[in-house]
Amino acid sequence: MTIHPELLEILACPQCKEAVRLTPAQDGLICDRCRLVYEIRDDIPIMLIEEAKPLVDS
Repeated sequence: MTIHPELLEILACPQCKEAVRLTPAQDGLICDRCRLVYEIRDDIPIMLIEEAKPLVDS
């Protein structure tokens, strides 16, 4: 299961307040401005700055 589109529309990065987008694998949320990835665990986005991981370029 993935995040509902309505929820995705209202979620924002807790650090910069910009919109976030799903990772290609739909297992996290990306903030392009901060270059952070917020993990999604058990269908719940973990929107804690201290839990975020740096975005790795592929």
